[in-house]
Amino acid sequence: MSSDRSEGLAETVRALSAGEVSARELAERTLTRILATQGTLNAFRVVRAEAALAEADAADRQLAAGVRAPLLGVPIAVKDDTDVAGEPTAFGCPGDFPPKARDAEAVRRLRAAGAVIVGKTNTCELGQWPFTEGPAFGDTRNPWNTRHTPGGSSGGSAAAVAAGLVPVALGSDGAGSVRIPAAWTHLVGVKPQRGRISTWPWPEAFNGITVNGPLARTVTDAALLLDAASGNHRDDPHQPSAIRAADAATREPRKLRVALSLRTPFTATPKRLHPLVRAKVVDLADRLAALGHDVEEADPRYGQIGLAFVPRATAGVADWVREVPDPALLDPRTKDAARLGRLLGGAPLRLSRRAEATLHRRVGAVFDTYDVVLAPTTATPPPPVGALAGLSALRTDQAMIAACPYAWPWNVLGWPGVNVPAGRVAGGLPVGAQLLGPAGSEPLLISLAAQLEADRRWHESWPEPADTRAAP
Repeated sequence: MSSDRSEGLAETVRALSAGEVSARELAERTLTRILATQGTLNAFRVVRAEAALAEADAADRQLAAGVRAPLLGVPIAVKDDTDVAGEPTAFGCPGDFPPKARDAEAVRRLRAAGAVIVGKTNTCELGQWPFTEGPAFGDTRNPWNTRHTPGGSSGGSAAAVAAGLVPVALGSDGAGSVRIPAAWTHLVGVKPQRGRISTWPWPEAFNGITVNGPLARTVTDAALLLDAASGNHRDDPHQPSAIRAADAATREPRKLRVALSLRTPFTATPKRLHPLVRAKVVDLADRLAALGHDVEEADPRYGQIGLAFVPRATAGVADWVREVPDPALLDPRTKDAARLGRLLGGAPLRLSRRAEATLHRRVGAVFDTYDVVLAPTTATPPPPVGALAGLSALRTDQAMIAACPYAWPWNVLGWPGVNVPAGRVAGGLPVGAQLLGPAGSEPLLISLAAQLEADRRWHESWPEPADTRAAP
């Protein structure tokens, strides 16, 4: 296997099982790549060098004894909003965070599958923004063009996978935070059905809008990680019926009815779909038609779905701020969001939760006619690093919505979505499109994404190695 970049999850699993490489060798190569690119990409908040090597040695002993598990010996990264025993969970915040006593349920399941946790990836402060920058850890940069952001809030996970530092990584998606960085770094990013991957010890992260999901270069790799991480803590309020994502990645989809939706959901701020992004998404729609699917323009009836999003999101920020050791160190925009969340955390939050059933019926009516919605993942290519730094809360919200108005409604609904690469535009910057479905539709979306991947071959493109370039 190549030492300068990861070969992907499926190939890594195969090579380990065949004895072509040891878990120790893989961990050492991975750690070398991470450290070589920290000055350029800055993808990691925590690098678990000693612990990862010990975990790799334990995996090698199991492999030698004939033990086989889905991820046995595979180096994996997780976002720094997810607890890893012995490490702090700072979630992008400054301050002295104590180490966690136990793994989050998703990490427990990854370990049970044999994964070696090499580190925790950078995320913006409490996952609020589609960029991964902050005084606590610095700026995380896009491997395709280091002058630009990889997106957020799972920007560190996306940068690590896109650069080939790790084969796959776990992120989280509360308003597009897996799908947006996947779009901007040329990756497959899966936002699963709510409850598919546990967010425990948070029974409902950000009042149910945030879910954990995989970032990978191929649909198969994303599906393998989704299967390994899926499952529930006994006290999880949402426990959907099990699926086999990896099986879906091997199946050709039937002929589907696809709604191409380019209209943005209502917000009270200006926004416009960038013509270069529009062209790439329309080109993807044309490819779906060429593959035999019926594609026509149609939009879900979103209405004023934002009224059901803001109380859940800001009350979630307020919940997290209560866990921060020193709230005085937080970004003023975070403090503003927490103040709003405390105001909206009573009756408005309860009303927003009750509105979900109505939204399911209204937005879900599109699936009476169509099987899948195809929409842009973002309205623009990735902005330059620092473009949103130092803005007021209002200006940040306006810039954020202008760039990323398409992803967040599916968080309110709790339904699955898959970002697929749609191509690259000026400056080599990637953009993406999202395949969206109703509750429990991950197998359908994954099979369609796999068909597109076989046609488009996006996984064959790599960015220039990041450690050969100096950060601006």
